[in-house]
Amino acid sequence: MASMDDLETNTEFAESLGADFPLLSDPEGGVARAYGVVRSGGSLPARWTYIIGPDGNILHVDRNVNPWTAGTDLVADLNELGVARR
Repeated sequence: MASMDDLETNTEFAESLGADFPLLSDPEGGVARAYGVVRSGGSLPARWTYIIGPDGNILHVDRNVNPWTAGTDLVADLNELGVARR
């Protein structure tokens, strides 16, 4: 997960969720711009989900993320792609 929030905010967010995955703090927006999620002329990134394979290739991009169903949608996308559960 990547966010343009600062490290402290992301750390608090991860701790509040008990997250067991890495969060990237990108307050300057370099990563967000590289992935094309910062809208032209804007400073806030779009909410997109990228599924990246172990080889670093992008397997899927969801550009229509609904925050209320994002988790379920992600699981469905992973299943469709045949990504094995751990």
